[in-house]
Amino acid sequence: MTSHSFASASAAHRVPAGQPLLQATGLKKSFGHVQAVRGADFTVYPGEIVSLIGDNGAGKSTLVKMLSGAIAPDEGTIEFRGAEVRFDGPTAAREHGIETVYQDLALAPDLDPSANLFLGREVFRKGPLGKLGFLDKATMLGAARAEMSRLGVKLKDVSAPVADLSGGQRQSVAVARAAMWAKDIIFMDEPTAALGVVQTEQVLELIRRVKTAGISVVLISHNMLQVLEVSDRVEVLRLGQRVARFSAADATVEDLVAAMTSGTAEATN
Repeated sequence: MTSHSFASASAAHRVPAGQPLLQATGLKKSFGHVQAVRGADFTVYPGEIVSLIGDNGAGKSTLVKMLSGAIAPDEGTIEFRGAEVRFDGPTAAREHGIETVYQDLALAPDLDPSANLFLGREVFRKGPLGKLGFLDKATMLGAARAEMSRLGVKLKDVSAPVADLSGGQRQSVAVARAAMWAKDIIFMDEPTAALGVVQTEQVLELIRRVKTAGISVVLISHNMLQVLEVSDRVEVLRLGQRVARFSAADATVEDLVAAMTSGTAEATN
């Protein structure tokens, strides 16, 4: 079995102290005549939760897709661990230890949580003459249970199809899958959208646990109170450019809203 070693913390901390783990500079992306991102910068440091915020149309989704390999930038550079990289697809980003949890979660509703954690990375038992045989469901189930236990994810029935789980449980499965395979960074796009109060707090606690495991989290959210509650830093995108950076501990909702709407708020690194 090629399993995740859970050595995320040691991997992230190989970056020199104070140096970015991921740094984007001057990224641009146009779709026809529409310039979605106009020279955006973005920085992720090891072992932090950094939120990316901005009004609708600010370019957040396009920026994240460039950083996670889903689309290629027209201009600009992306550096990972101090070296320039070009992701020619999401697989290349994953090979660098970067995972993404999109709003649609990309879960297979008819499969159980353990099968979803190994979706596209299935483990097979060796058959005759060393050939791959049947799915090794026991190994995958054991590893999935260990990962969910590590992250504090509690499911009443781990054999139930994902379609039968609550919204918060499905979100937890998607985050657990990303955490299982990520070595360095997880992008999370609106992970608490449409969740109730209790489910939201469970997901926020899960995000904290991912950080504790040594994985940096990039949180994209419109909920300013949640952003300030869970983040270490906040970066603000407006009209396709980064206009402000805040320490979450020193910022207020009013600061964030002012930066999003006018880009004139006083910000701190």
